[in-house]
Amino acid sequence: MTAIRLLLVDDDPLVRAGLSLMLGGADDIEIVGEAADGDEVEELVDRTRPDVVLMDIRMPSVDGLAATELLRRRADAPHIVLLTTFHADEQVLRALRAGAAGFVLKDTAPADIVDAVRRVAAGDPVLSPTVTRQLMAHAAGTAAGNAADTRRARARARLAVLNDREREVAVAVGRGHANAGIAAELYLSVATVKTHVSRVLARLGLDNRVQIALLVHDAGLLEDTRDA
Repeated sequence: MTAIRLLLVDDDPLVRAGLSLMLGGADDIEIVGEAADGDEVEELVDRTRPDVVLMDIRMPSVDGLAATELLRRRADAPHIVLLTTFHADEQVLRALRAGAAGFVLKDTAPADIVDAVRRVAAGDPVLSPTVTRQLMAHAAGTAAGNAADTRRARARARLAVLNDREREVAVAVGRGHANAGIAAELYLSVATVKTHVSRVLARLGLDNRVQIALLVHDAGLLEDTRDA
């Protein structure tokens, strides 16, 4: 089995050492480089070709948000997981919309961080449960007034390109259901659900399921579901 090539980015050398010790002990993960700031990331990605970048959200020169936006513009962009203490909802939303594959909290259990790297490398976005709850609450209800109305209108306009079945699948993704759960709810095969999810991503120009969930929340479709 080919090892997952991992790049570590954190301005704290003790954190990098801990992550290197933890993740380097996994048989299927190879740490191909380390960086102390986001301004080093592009050059290191060019040189080491990682599958996954595990990166701190807060760094002194170029933070993880800016580095994520730069990397995701690349045709060969690696998957990106950000480490956070989750103090700023808007920062998390910005990074997810930029294409980050997910977030893990810095106090996450070591085994769960290893699992997150494996899942992201396999194309399965990851959010810590605490991040998921806070993020979805924020996306569903923190903005108000004209800004919220504008955001909802734009999200609904984007979702208008979907057919009815794709829209149902998108809403189910927004509720956090896995493919098997969506298949059972909509009386489809898991393979068919995977096809619909791929089409939704392609039609909307999104990178992963987390971005589908954010768009569905912005459009207010989960509120529509609750009111039905």
